[in-house]
Amino acid sequence: MSADALPALDVLVVAAHPDDAEISVGGTLLRLLAAGARVGVLDVTRGEMGTRGTQADRDAEAALATVRMGLTWRGNLGLPDGRVEADVASRERLAGLLRELGPDLVLGHTLDDPHPDHVASGRLLVDAWYLSGLRRLAEEAGGAPAKRPQQHLHFVSHTPHEPLVVVDIEPVWEAKCAAVEAYASQLKPSGPDDDGKHFLYRSDILERMETKARAWGERVGCRFGEPLVGRGPMALDAPLLRWLVPDRPTRVG
Repeated sequence: MSADALPALDVLVVAAHPDDAEISVGGTLLRLLAAGARVGVLDVTRGEMGTRGTQADRDAEAALATVRMGLTWRGNLGLPDGRVEADVASRERLAGLLRELGPDLVLGHTLDDPHPDHVASGRLLVDAWYLSGLRRLAEEAGGAPAKRPQQHLHFVSHTPHEPLVVVDIEPVWEAKCAAVEAYASQLKPSGPDDDGKHFLYRSDILERMETKARAWGERVGCRFGEPLVGRGPMALDAPLLRWLVPDRPTRVG
């Protein structure tokens, strides 16, 4: 992953495993892409410890999902699946990528989730987001100058959180499903002892994804929604609103 090959991005998602971004925030990404944003996904691991599918399967599926989504860029941090840690080396490496890619908006896991890789990846982004803005650290590392993304939000994986905003993803629902369906090895039984259901909640991945999207959508009056968590309030010039509500009013009267 050479720095000179990295494109400039408007939005970057940092997700623990291939498929996490698509399942949890794929609709939001599709809406951002449709609005003209340059959107990238950085997978922290290659999902090689998963019960279903081989590493080669996961790599091919991530590539297919990338094409179906129309992402500007996708990369992989290469940390060990099941053993992600927000250590100094990893967070400084991610901070360097944030400076090179230059997104205004970053999305990562919440810090309360039963999967330790999700928590560690979320922590990794929180730390790297801060470090990316330190001038002396950037100078010491070389490469791009210090630049901290303007907005940092979290997406919800397993544990429900009260959102700052729910994005209406009804217009891109079918495209989101197609992107998730690219991960075929994760959606079907791997053998006679596998009933095809998600191991944590004993439910089908696509079915659970739809149930959650309908529940969140109902809260804001649409068919399907994706929650984003963050420290409020959100400024009118926040990157998410600039892309998704470009004609919003900026003053009263």
